[in-house]
Amino acid sequence: MAPSTSAPAGPVAVVRAARRLRGELHLPGDKSVSHRTLMLAALANGTSRIAGAGDGEDVRSTAAALRALGVDVERIDEDRRTVGYLVRSAGADGLREPAATLDCGNSGTSLRLLAGILAGLPMTAVLDGDASLRRRPVARIIEPLRRMGAVLHARHEDTLPPVTVVGRTPLQAVDVQTPVPSAQVKSAILLAALRAQGATTVREAVATRDHTERMLRARGVAVHSTAGGDGSVTITVRGGTAVRPMDERVPGDVSAAAFWLVAGAAHPDAELTLRGVGINPTRRAVIDILRSMGADIEEHGAADSAAGGPDVGEPLADLVVRSSTLHAVDLGAADVAAAIDEVPVLCLAATAASGTTRIRGAGELRHKESDRIAGIADGLTAMGATIEIDGDDLTIRGGGRLAGATTDSLDDHRLAMTFAIAGLLARGETTVRRPGSASISYPGFFDDLERIRA
Repeated sequence: MAPSTSAPAGPVAVVRAARRLRGELHLPGDKSVSHRTLMLAALANGTSRIAGAGDGEDVRSTAAALRALGVDVERIDEDRRTVGYLVRSAGADGLREPAATLDCGNSGTSLRLLAGILAGLPMTAVLDGDASLRRRPVARIIEPLRRMGAVLHARHEDTLPPVTVVGRTPLQAVDVQTPVPSAQVKSAILLAALRAQGATTVREAVATRDHTERMLRARGVAVHSTAGGDGSVTITVRGGTAVRPMDERVPGDVSAAAFWLVAGAAHPDAELTLRGVGINPTRRAVIDILRSMGADIEEHGAADSAAGGPDVGEPLADLVVRSSTLHAVDLGAADVAAAIDEVPVLCLAATAASGTTRIRGAGELRHKESDRIAGIADGLTAMGATIEIDGDDLTIRGGGRLAGATTDSLDDHRLAMTFAIAGLLARGETTVRRPGSASISYPGFFDDLERIRA
């Protein structure tokens, strides 16, 4: 019998409806955490051991860039989903000017966070990437890093990569209100703040994921966070504190878990167990949103990935999801910011939910690997969903079963995986064009998809 999903390396994947979903999944290491563990290990003087890191192309781009900066980054195979790294570094002062352009591939996190690190180093470096990354906005990091004293230039009046960074030592502390809710912008500023004179403050109107703050604290840097009653947060870091090396295990990626949570909740005959998933309070919004839609999701064995208090380590747990009766929800800008990477698959969940789901203030999705608002609407509409777009808002009328159709990932890993999960739920066959993009964050995704349907 022919396999129901074609090899993901090919130009298309064909996904057929699943009669039942069962199984246990070990997910890739959290991509956001993996990037940051590598970068902070490079800034620390000594040896750091990283276990359970993601092995997607984005994380490999960060590792390669750090090697080009003179860091000894040794990759250690663990399994098909995760890898380990042994990072030996002389610290920030031991980094050297790269001999060539730093290739960030498709990774906006690599480019933006490395720009923050490079801003405080006495060297010149160019950050570039693939065609998709060259469409991602960079003015939002250029402006605050310039205020701190670094010199940065980019294409199209400093709005698009490649980015040239001429670092300065020391930088000057700043007090910044981020223009959009973005953990990448916040993290770029905080990493630059390590090399600044005085205390740098970052103010967010909506709190974003706090991995950088937790990981800095775990490595000996004092980070003060104050939450406002309106959902805002203020973070302050004083420059001049050395980053300590440490050993860390990366939790399973909750953004990867989101695809299986939606599959399990929306399928009529499903029970899936997801092991060791990160449930950081600033990242777990997709779990809570799905529960508010009626999803049957249990958490077991919650633990912490590092000692030192509730705001230092990354909390993780096993998740169990079962077939559920879903209903519509209204999501505002704060919900979108909290679940920015999971919005595409939440749109899929909305097609299976009774009633009309409204998602407002999703404009940041237009500046990801693709225009995800247009991409998800086109793909799900082709499968029979009713989706309306009004500016940066989406309205999704759910309650009916999708039908197999041809969809296009636009070389966006989140769209490729969302349409593949849609294929498990829809009648007939669904074709996903350019499915190989899934390997950017989840190597082995299509293998897991086949395994849980067996």
